[in-house]
Amino acid sequence: MGKLNYTLSGEAGASAVLFLHGFMGSAEDWRGTMAALDERYLCLAVDLPGHGGSVGLPREDYTFEGAALRVLDLLDELDIERPTIVGYSMGGRLALYLALRYPERCAGLFLESASPGIEGAAERRARREADEERARSLEEDDLQDFLVDWYGQPLFASLARREGLVHKTIEARLRNRPEELAVSLRGMGAGNQPSLWGELEGLAVPKIAVAGALDGKFAGISRRMQTASPHVRATVVPGAGHNVRLEAPEVYLKLLQDLFQAI
Repeated sequence: MGKLNYTLSGEAGASAVLFLHGFMGSAEDWRGTMAALDERYLCLAVDLPGHGGSVGLPREDYTFEGAALRVLDLLDELDIERPTIVGYSMGGRLALYLALRYPERCAGLFLESASPGIEGAAERRARREADEERARSLEEDDLQDFLVDWYGQPLFASLARREGLVHKTIEARLRNRPEELAVSLRGMGAGNQPSLWGELEGLAVPKIAVAGALDGKFAGISRRMQTASPHVRATVVPGAGHNVRLEAPEVYLKLLQDLFQAI
């Protein structure tokens, strides 16, 4: 059975918060957020399959269902029954999957720049093909070059407005193994995510869907999620892009604390 590497801080017995990082991230991404919260909450951040120290796992772990089961195993091991789940990008997609397929294990959801999935079969197929091309690039090319291209996408343009942030992010991502990232991308890329749009209304826990105003695609997705479910509150943060946590950290923490108060 696969084991996930993780970081745990805070008081045992306190309300628990589970943090799930984005593609090429790790539990380390949440260090600052956890430090701001662990006097009041039990904070758990995991390295998802193929990232950080969670490598060499069975292939079935590098899928949405497989990763979800490994996260649930870890929660059981740590005697955490029903955390609030906080997820960014890929981690947000997994967080939503967990909450919908295992609702008894989720007290609330904080989704940052995350989507319920691609609805059309043709569009999903095209995304799988694009992700396969990126996976081959991870296996065959230099990781530094891959990361420079990745963070050169328009999606991350706002990161470049903050001095040193792109460089710092790339340096952190270089700690990953490219062959493991390739397996993760093939199994947990957006093209392999089941569309969860039709299930949103059935999840009755408090949810906040956060996106940056400079990230038009995910700002629109967040607003649409609010329309699809009365339990979703969409918040679009001015001046921020895809990574609200890095680009507007004080606003991000305030929104996170707002969710805790609603639970």
